[in-house]
Amino acid sequence: MTENKLREFFYQAWEQLAALGTDIDVIAQLLAILAGLAVAYFTRRKLQAALHGLQHRLPPRSPVARALDILSELSFPLIWLVLEFTILAVFQGVGPPSHIISAVCSLLSAWIIINIVTSLAENKIWARLVAFCAWTIAALNILGLLTPTLDFLESLAFNLGETRISMLGLVKVIIAAIIVFWITFGLSRFLEARIYKTRAFTPAVQVLTAKLVRVALVATAVLIILSNSGINITAFAVFGGALGVGIGFGLQKIVSNLISGIILLLDRSIKPGDVIEVGETYGRVHSMGARYASVITRDAMEYLIPNEDLITQQVINWSYSSKNVRLRVPVGIAYDSDVPKTIALVEAAALDLPRVLSDPPPRCLMRGFGDSAIDLELRFWIADPEEGCGNITSAVLVRIWQIFKEEGIGIPFPQRDIRVQMVDDKPRAQFETGDGKD
Repeated sequence: MTENKLREFFYQAWEQLAALGTDIDVIAQLLAILAGLAVAYFTRRKLQAALHGLQHRLPPRSPVARALDILSELSFPLIWLVLEFTILAVFQGVGPPSHIISAVCSLLSAWIIINIVTSLAENKIWARLVAFCAWTIAALNILGLLTPTLDFLESLAFNLGETRISMLGLVKVIIAAIIVFWITFGLSRFLEARIYKTRAFTPAVQVLTAKLVRVALVATAVLIILSNSGINITAFAVFGGALGVGIGFGLQKIVSNLISGIILLLDRSIKPGDVIEVGETYGRVHSMGARYASVITRDAMEYLIPNEDLITQQVINWSYSSKNVRLRVPVGIAYDSDVPKTIALVEAAALDLPRVLSDPPPRCLMRGFGDSAIDLELRFWIADPEEGCGNITSAVLVRIWQIFKEEGIGIPFPQRDIRVQMVDDKPRAQFETGDGKD
């Protein structure tokens, strides 16, 4: 049966070739096609250069610039098509058969139209797969070989239980899967872009909604493909149950991270833009995925923290309910300093920096009497912890040092005095600590 179908396929293909005319007519048409191909190949660069020159004068992302970019990519088949249409008109006017030239014009037209449509998609891999499938079907139809090809593929079949599976059915499923997934991913990207642009959702809700939409679209696409392939979906029930149990045991951590990520997105305890501290990691949450959260530190290092750790471990969220953060800076002054005046100067020094909030205002408190200094503590607030806490603390200390130097306020440091006494005509060293030399 298969051999008969194969003979019939080649016989019909031979009949199509025989109907093209005599050998001389075929050779003349082939030479005309090759001449058009050569001219198009050597002139395409000039057209591309002209299109690029026009493109540089336009905004990069304008529709006209995008159209010129598509024309530049299709410059070769476009020039070839125009030349073949000209040659076809000459052949039809003179009188020789022009079936081959007409078929080439149809093939080029189909190729250009399909590529223009698929070039609008952002995913180039899926676009090329769709273009290849569409052009293959169009080429077989133009050459009159679509029906023989379908009959031949239908004859190549085997039985799997009570189900008959043919090559034609497999090809249809593959083509349908390529087209459905191409549409699905394109629609998913469009909806995700709309979700991220809306201001009605918080960043956490945007991420969760976008992921749910993508999962729902992919699941729908899989069900559509399976239902149209003729496969009984209920036959996968037992297999799916066993597979689910295996996944539950083997992928516990992955599933735990996935569920933890959904919980984090729902309760909004951690969201993109927050400044968090987990263990020894301190930084800003850049993005949140299904398995991990990306945290960028002040050193531009990106840590991928599993979502499960953010649920089970202690996490310091510096911007959970408010971005305002209070910082503490210890300050020591000499015992002979004017404490009330120094406290006022320290508070004014903090207010000199733009990142320090004036409401609530900085407060400087006396904490006690140290061994060699009076201990003060400056407390001030900032509203941008994502910009760093260590750098603003350093800036405040530098400003305090400048004011102390201008006002003559001493900053003490521990000193050691050495006293030498004579005991039994022998020197003995005695060490004492104090604020100054005796």
